[in-house]
Amino acid sequence: MSQPTYIILLGAPGAGKGTQAERLHERLGLTHVASGDLFRENVSKQTPLGLLAKSFMDKGELVPDDVTVRMVMERIARPDCARGVVFDGFPRTEAQARALDAAFAREGKRLRAVVLVAVRDEMLVERLTARWSCPTCNAVYNLLSNPPRVAGQCDRDNTPLVQRDDDKPETVRRRLEVYHQQTAPLIAYYRAAGLLREVNGAQSIEQVQAQIVQAIEEA
Repeated sequence: MSQPTYIILLGAPGAGKGTQAERLHERLGLTHVASGDLFRENVSKQTPLGLLAKSFMDKGELVPDDVTVRMVMERIARPDCARGVVFDGFPRTEAQARALDAAFAREGKRLRAVVLVAVRDEMLVERLTARWSCPTCNAVYNLLSNPPRVAGQCDRDNTPLVQRDDDKPETVRRRLEVYHQQTAPLIAYYRAAGLLREVNGAQSIEQVQAQIVQAIEEA
């Protein structure tokens, strides 16, 4: 890949975007850029953009799209992004997508593909609500992939396991509702641009990865 390759991964919470982004890093040398990490880094380092973003966050306001996009463009200009980037969690809205397109156009960059990792809501709820943790030692268990030896209690200290509010079914469903409200227009936007590719996220991690790589190669 002589030119940097820029990929966006779309998908609901629990679809496995983070896992797939890390694998794309290992397989294709693309740097994983997650919007949440980007905000935390800029705020913790008190960069000019981080301080600007914090001024909105402290007032309970959304960070303007142009500030978010400026953070993204600064990040992908670093040397570790020379081969390209896989975006995880950005853009979140059509307005952010349009702002990113404008910034890319100014710098002569282009998106290669937008890959939607599609998973049914019921499976996402099942995945996300399977996480339980120990309030004493903070050990984390997943009832589907890493269950405790004895149901409901920690392997280390036998403490009864608890479920975080974020992982409770009603909270998970609300998160999915927000995702669908924000992301449905994004799907239509990138489909109209001819960039959208869809893969079946209900498969194994390896199968999903193979489909994503194929989608990128065919883009």
